[in-house]
Amino acid sequence: MEISAAGRLKVRISAADVGKRVSVRRLGEPGAAGEKFTDTVGVLTSWDDGVLLITRKSGETVRITESSLVAGKVVPPAPARRRGPAATYAELARVAARAWRPVESERLGDWELRAASGFTRRANSVLPLGDPGLPLDEALAAVRRWYGERGLPAYVQTATGAEGTQEMLCAELERRGWVREVTAELWTGALAPVADRAGGSGEDAVVLSRTADEAWLARYQRKGVSEVALKVLGSGPSVWFATMPGEGADAPAAIGRCVVDGRWASFAAVEVDPARRRQGLASAVMAALARQALAEGASAAWLQVETHNDGARALYAGMGFTAHHAHHHYRAPDPVTESGTSRTAAR
Repeated sequence: MEISAAGRLKVRISAADVGKRVSVRRLGEPGAAGEKFTDTVGVLTSWDDGVLLITRKSGETVRITESSLVAGKVVPPAPARRRGPAATYAELARVAARAWRPVESERLGDWELRAASGFTRRANSVLPLGDPGLPLDEALAAVRRWYGERGLPAYVQTATGAEGTQEMLCAELERRGWVREVTAELWTGALAPVADRAGGSGEDAVVLSRTADEAWLARYQRKGVSEVALKVLGSGPSVWFATMPGEGADAPAAIGRCVVDGRWASFAAVEVDPARRRQGLASAVMAALARQALAEGASAAWLQVETHNDGARALYAGMGFTAHHAHHHYRAPDPVTESGTSRTAAR
């Protein structure tokens, strides 16, 4: 906190600092139990009518009344990572996009509109890396038209919590009624420790393939995979599928997917037979994929994990992965008729 020479806390931020990363201290809610002060760090996304909105790394928006502030300052960008591979948000966003390609895409300035018949939000959402070349309201209207022509809901994928992420865009979407439906985190780590990690029994039985065969798909969580889905699964610079056979004619005991792209290797669809969890099978599958990625020249790894998946988070943390940023999918609000009723509700 900013402290004056006299030892007093000082508020050294104003509405002119909207868009910057700040640290503030405020008085606790009247009558609330606990600490007298509450500290918040994040991006100041608005300061209107005596109310501040600050977006934390997780994407959570904190509402603070100006009258409750006791201290505040602009803070510098987060220090360079001392653990694991260094990377900017923009680099990781582009690498992630190449690892999960849509079947159709179109540029809107620096935004990429992506569609794949509704298979996953990631392949059916806008990736807004830069300026769309239009005022925001016009750009969002164009987005809604584009997805509407394809019979799809309009989604925008955003990120928070790292240098160059999109806290301001998140705030603007929320002001316009866009609804955040999904939040996950992108984690990064060194690749070699993943390859060296010991798996459970049957590690040598992991089979790598360039295609997702029927056995692999039998374990994949999304059933009834279409031709479009197969195209998305098979997209990327160098794609590998790992399968650990199960017993008899049952589905595999474990599967995984890896895409090698320069120095990066991505891991996804790591799934294990529920009856065989906690036997090291996920580690074995990832180790086999990591060794293949190392052989192709990769040195760093990334993956996405949902915020509520405690088991996966513990596994990846044990491999040396740490959170880089959070990403979110915002869905456009339902269209409103002249009577003020949503078209969805009217049907």
